[in-house]
Order: sequence, then C-alpha cells, then structure tokens
Amino acid sequence: MTITFEETTDDPGLEIHDSIEQRRLHLETAQTVRPEVIDPHGFCFPVDRACRFVTDELVLDQTCSVTVHDGTGRTERSLNVGDRIELEDQAQFVGLSGPIKLYCRLDSTGVIDVGQTSIRIALERAVPIELGARSPHDRPAATITTPPDLDSIVEAVSAMPSALKTPSPERTWPTLRGHPPLIELGDDLEIPDPINPPDSDVELVVPPAYEAVFQAAPLAFFLGATVRLGETPRLETPRFERSLVTRGTIEDDVAHLLKRFFFLDCLIRTEGIFQYDLHERSVLEDDLPFDLAEAYAASLPERLERFLEVPYERLEPYLPRWPLTAHVPSEAETVELLPFVVNELGIVRGARGRMTTVSEIDTASAGLVRSTSGTRAPSTFDADSSFVVPDVVDESIEHAWFGDRIPRRASKATIDAYRNQLNRDERSESIDILLVCNDARMLDEHDLLDGAYGNRKALPFEVHSEFGVSTDRLADLLASGDYDFLHYIGHATEDGIRCPDGDLDVRTLESVDLGVFFLNACRSYEQGLALTRRGAFGGVSTYTDVDNEDAVEAGETMARLLNRGFPLRGALEIARQNGKLGDQYLIVGDGSADIAQSDGGAPSIIELDRYDDGSLGFACRSYSTKEYKLGSATASNLASVSDRHLTPGHAPVATVSEDEIQEYLTWTKLPVQVDGTLRWNDGIGYLSSD
Repeated sequence: MTITFEETTDDPGLEIHDSIEQRRLHLETAQTVRPEVIDPHGFCFPVDRACRFVTDELVLDQTCSVTVHDGTGRTERSLNVGDRIELEDQAQFVGLSGPIKLYCRLDSTGVIDVGQTSIRIALERAVPIELGARSPHDRPAATITTPPDLDSIVEAVSAMPSALKTPSPERTWPTLRGHPPLIELGDDLEIPDPINPPDSDVELVVPPAYEAVFQAAPLAFFLGATVRLGETPRLETPRFERSLVTRGTIEDDVAHLLKRFFFLDCLIRTEGIFQYDLHERSVLEDDLPFDLAEAYAASLPERLERFLEVPYERLEPYLPRWPLTAHVPSEAETVELLPFVVNELGIVRGARGRMTTVSEIDTASAGLVRSTSGTRAPSTFDADSSFVVPDVVDESIEHAWFGDRIPRRASKATIDAYRNQLNRDERSESIDILLVCNDARMLDEHDLLDGAYGNRKALPFEVHSEFGVSTDRLADLLASGDYDFLHYIGHATEDGIRCPDGDLDVRTLESVDLGVFFLNACRSYEQGLALTRRGAFGGVSTYTDVDNEDAVEAGETMARLLNRGFPLRGALEIARQNGKLGDQYLIVGDGSADIAQSDGGAPSIIELDRYDDGSLGFACRSYSTKEYKLGSATASNLASVSDRHLTPGHAPVATVSEDEIQEYLTWTKLPVQVDGTLRWNDGIGYLSSD
C-alpha cells in the first residue's frame, strides 16, 4: 500500500508514510494508540487508506491549511494561524492539507488551536477517531491507443477530461483533477471502458493540423470540452461562439482563455463547498460584472460567457504564475506527451525559436573550472546550430523544450522522465542522498552540502558520501544504489563523468535506479539527458564550462532549496535570481521533480524590504509542487497578514514591524530575501546575519 499507519511510542502517536512520494507526517497523541485499518470508502472525501484509534488529543507538528466540515463534507470554517475554535458535539471532519492530505472524522466537543508551528485538536474526552489519508501520487486510470491520423488523435484528446472528478468550479482544486489517461500510438483507436469523457456542450474547433490540436488540449481538458476539426478556429457553446485567433494565433488565444477561465473559477469556488478567504477575490470582487454566488450556480456555458465580459488586463496582475509551458514538435508522436503536460494544465506551444550560440566563461581569469582538464575545454557542440531560444520564455516558471537542439532559457524535457515517475516503486522509509566528490580541490562544496542536506528533524534523511569514485563503482551506485538524489561534484564532458580511472558514459548503462540529480560539473548536459532516459526523473546539468567558485555557490543554494521542498524549477529560478548562475545550468527531464516535502504548505520564499521608518515590506512567493499544484491556496502564516493566495503566486506586500518579523522567522524556517539578498533562515531570525 502507498499509505501506511504506524504507531510511535517514544513520542506517542501515529506516523503516516507515503512510500512512493516519500512524504510523511507525525500526529502526536496524549497516549499510545493502536491504529485499526478500516474501509476508506466510508469517507465523503477521496482517501487512499483509513484507520481508527482512540485518543483525546491530536497534535500535528507543522502548519498547514485547516478546514472544518460538517458530517456531509460541507465546509463550515477555514482556519488561519492564531485561530482557536470550539467543536460541537456532532459528527464532523477536520481536514489537514499537508504533504499527505488528512481527514479526521470525530464526534465530540473540543477545541482546535492553530499555532505558528503546530496544530492541536483537544477533545473533551477520549473518543474513536477515524483518520483518512490521501497520497499526492497521481496515476492515470488507463491508456488510450490511437493511430497517427488527426481524426483519431482528436478523439483521444477529447477523452482526456474523463480524469476530471467534478464539472463544478471545484475542479480548480488539484485533488479534483485526476491525471489524464495516457496516450500511445498504435494501429487502432482504443479507448478503454474506464475512460468516460463527460457529456459536454462545449466544443473547441481547430484546424486539421497536429499543432492546433495539441495547443487546444489543456483548455479542452479543463473545460471538459470536445475537440473538433474545422477550418474556423473557435470556442463554441449553446450560448455563444468566440474566435480562437483574436490575438493572432491559436496558441496565444488558448493560453489566455485557459488562464482567464481557470482564474475566475478559482474565485467563484470560494462560494462552493470549500469556503475561505482569498486575496485575489478580495481585490477583484467589486470590479467583476457578475455576482460570485450566482456565477457558481450557473451552467458552464453561462459562466464562460460572463467570464469573457471581464477585461483580461484587469485580471492579469493577479493571475497565478503558470508553472509550465511546453514547446512541442508538430508531429504525431507528440500526442504521447500531452497527458503529462495537461496534468499540470501546462500551456502548449510549438517548438519554435531562434538559433543562438553559447558564450563561454573567461577561464583565463576564472581560475579553476569544472572541465576535465581544469581549464576551458573545446566544445563538441556545433555552436551555430546546437542551441535554441524558444520564441516565448516569460509566461511560466518553467519553459520545457521537447524539440531538437539544446534550449537556452528553458529546460530540456523528456517523456522518459515523466514515464519513469509513473513506474516508481515503493521506496525506503528514509530519503537517501548520495554525494560524490571526484576532485579533492572541490571538497569545500562537499563540506557545505554535508550540513545542507538532511538537517530537518521531522524527515529521516540518509546522506552517503563517496570520494574518488571509480567508473565501476559509480556505475554500480547509479544502477543499483536506490538513491533518491545524486549530487555529483567534479568534472564531466559530453562523453562521460570523470572518475580517477577514466570517464563513465551513462549512455553505456542499461538503466539507473535514481530519482533526482545535480551534476555540478562542466558540460554535464549529455550525461544528465542519459540519466533521464534510463530511469531518473529529472535534474540539473550544464552545457558549458562553469567557474568553480560559482559552482560551489550554486551547489549550496540548490541543496538548501531542494532540502526545503522546492521543486527543481523553483530551486533553479531562485538560485539564478540570487547568485552568479547564468543560463549554463538547465533542468533536464521533469522540472516538477523534488526530493523532499515542504513544511506548512507550498514551498515559499519570504521577501523583505527595509523602510526608512524601521518597518519592513513583507511578501510571500510560493511555488507549486506535486501535492500543491496549480490552484492550491497557501499563506505565509504571519498572523498580522492576510495573504492567502493562489499557488504558484506572489502575495501582496504588507507593512510589518521588525519585532513581528523576528518572531516569525524564529519559528518559520523559510529562505528569506532581504533587500534583494538571499539569506538562509535556520530559525534564529533574519537579523542574525547582519
């Protein structure tokens, strides 16, 4: 089973472990409990496993979103840090939206206290509590087979919305959007019985071209729409028609419509089952030409019609940051990529861009570099044709390039990386990290990393270090080491990772047993690409020389961010913004891959600006993860600030006192950017480094 419950005795309570996604939570209880596994289908919320135990107190040693529901599942309260409410003597659910989603069903009076670092449920007496847990691991229900002709591909794409768990605006919650069914090319069109597309009166009409069909797929999925071929591209409903080329291209129109419809559905869902305060609603509600409650109750065509009345420019400043734009080839094989991109509601664009060259670092002044010779090495890449900058690089956190050539200002995505994660087996109970240092002159980076990984009390890390690793030993570690993360320090070329006895070319290995990697060496791109094609999920590589001093800084920054639960795409963006990293570092594989869970909601960075009067500007920037996907809501949990916002996104700047910030950062271990400089907060407050 993915989810397991295990009693703990040293700290009495219950440990909930997701053995595939490597997520865990610990619920403290007043006394030792003995969980009894029960049928999860008795919950009115989707859960993977459930148990029953008796206690009068539960304490979760981290913060997360807390909701109280009545016996039917309807939301009665959403709680913030500092809130304390009384529970009535009736059947009710308490939802805890942590790295593993929990629902506690209980029938007793008591209180819920939401503190800065923990959540406490204290009951009047010991009663049976039923606990349901849901993993963020999301698997497709089935696989569609389609021939390469457009008519069949359109039918396959139209079947993807079968993964939507509701037609209501609540489908903006990631847990109510399942993973679309996989699609693979074959001889005949086969849509298995488990795949039942919703009855839809919304259609997307697109020209008979692969590119147009692929670009329409994310919007069709979100709307539960049918895709149809036709000469005039349009969105068609019983109430209205709208052209899909008002902005000149289908890909631009579809991108803007997807953002518009998704965002406004996020606002009106606050009138539905899950009611809570949302920053974006508070600033826009008075300007909207419709009542949110009426829009929530309207049919989908009615909602879309009203949504189109709102000027896009009014919404744009408040839209969530889109996590992904995929640049894909216009060929039949691309249909197999679509379910993975659509699973993140990624925007789809053609693989178009301008050819470019790559600049090298000046090794004459840089000192030690991480090429195999320690000086700048000649590149085997054709500088005139190997590199490409996508036409659009500024609409999403990650731009994933699926085309030929090496992207700049984008990641190099592979379908293998996504498939590898679907095949992920249960892992060990710890997060296993391998540090390999193959150059004694680079031990400084290893020493920094030794304290950066695994310094979180609530998570069991196992950090294993090896030095001067031979080709045979490294091959064995990669092929059968069962590591969740590899951080390599040393040298590389396009043809191999440097070892004392020669180069190990990953392309000679049949497979690797590895999750995520950081190859902190010059020209490690080809080796990183090979890792994703042999079993890895994704990682960071380089395509040119890197200065050793800059590489050490990059290594420490990436290590600290990954350790705090940031995905690759978020960690690399922050590292670039706050260091000397150029775009010679790039993600290879799946940029949403991570190695650890975050604490207290979506991983975030705190931005502080000091004002002349002694106060500070405070803002929170959040990133999406596998458990906090696009459409989640998160907050900083600073009691004096109301900043629950859509993830990934940026909360508004609030003015706070220095004392408030010092207290907040004492208990909240988030990275902090002070006046534009990144600082590592280890729970002693940001002023400690002044």
